[in-house]
Amino acid sequence: MEIYGGVPLNTWLDRDLGISGRLALRGPGGRTESRLVQIDEPLLRVPQLAIHLDRSVNDGLALDRQRHIAPVWSLGAAEEGALLRRVAAAAEAEPDEVLGWDLMLHDIQPPGYLGAEREFLVASRLDNLVSVHAGVTALAGAAAAGGEPAYIPVLAAFDHEEVGSGSDTGAQSPLLERVLSRSVTARGGSQEDWARALSGAFCVSADMAHAVHPNYAERHDPDHHPLPNGGPTIKVNVNQRYATDSTGIAVFASACERAGAPWQPFVSNNAMPCGTSIGPLTAARLGVQTVDVGVPGLSMHSARELCGADDPGYLAAILGAFVTSD
Repeated sequence: MEIYGGVPLNTWLDRDLGISGRLALRGPGGRTESRLVQIDEPLLRVPQLAIHLDRSVNDGLALDRQRHIAPVWSLGAAEEGALLRRVAAAAEAEPDEVLGWDLMLHDIQPPGYLGAEREFLVASRLDNLVSVHAGVTALAGAAAAGGEPAYIPVLAAFDHEEVGSGSDTGAQSPLLERVLSRSVTARGGSQEDWARALSGAFCVSADMAHAVHPNYAERHDPDHHPLPNGGPTIKVNVNQRYATDSTGIAVFASACERAGAPWQPFVSNNAMPCGTSIGPLTAARLGVQTVDVGVPGLSMHSARELCGADDPGYLAAILGAFVTSD
């Protein structure tokens, strides 16, 4: 097991875990093929040490990534390769067909609503599937509405944002640049047309943001307390951890008005390190106007996160206003 990204490790203790990911299989003629797999069964668990054996656990739990996060899945009688055989069977493949894999453990508890009036949404991986869902919803809505847009809307959902985006499918790669350039060329465009397209482009970089935590309000800027169901935040940082400037704020706020959706300002506490997003990477690589936004949430990077139940819909409506705008 390896830890991916910045994780509050204690949130993974005592949770029923399944396996999901991708298998690389030996195909006919020496070719390889990929097959997705998802086992939504309680196969593994990282058990927490009983309080009887660690009376000081509530004074501060220190977990060693190598020794304390190893999951339990068998009493030890299973033969070598048994786990891979289980995964291969779930993918309807034979174990000897499997040449490689990209697999992860996931919490099998389904999403749900929480709160006195079901005003919160709780789920795994809200960061950043909330933004991906909103973007896809906006594109689907534009397609259903019909008509020819004044420009070509593009949705880019990158891998590896949580670990620096330095991969062939991450935001630091030339992937987006190549796809956009080829789309101009495929329509008969020249290098000048490509340059003009970039200069007229606008990017909404959408990633989850921090709602004010009621038990740790001092960790936030005292004058900026984003709340769940208050609408997406516009994230600002003068050190360019976010790519937002005044023009970006105006463009996004205008889209919020057209969508009839609220928005909230977000800045970090000056005394604490600020997070970042792929917005600055995209802005710097392509030279396009970019605004960083995001649905505010709690328990970010936890095994199970929380946001306002209304905010994903607000973000989708706002992005829809971008897609359908003239």
